[in-house]
Amino acid sequence: MEELLANPATTVVDVRETGEFAGGHFEGAINIPLGIVPLRLDEFKAMNGPIVVYCRSGNRSGMAMSLLRQAGLSEVYNGGGLNDMLIYQN
Repeated sequence: MEELLANPATTVVDVRETGEFAGGHFEGAINIPLGIVPLRLDEFKAMNGPIVVYCRSGNRSGMAMSLLRQAGLSEVYNGGGLNDMLIYQN
């Protein structure tokens, strides 16, 4: 995960709800709540490089990762929960 997050081509996506995101998030992450991930598949497909998704506990991000892989994206990784991600933040 550390190597992925150090890659400038990696996009980090927080799949929590907007209120959760507003309460604190991984630096540089964009917020696309799990419920609207299927509606924004074109946006995900336009992302160059790996995608790391995370949420509060790793459950919603696991679902997002599955959705994105089913949509044909192969470089999608579950970063787990926000606390897991913050370990890697500079």
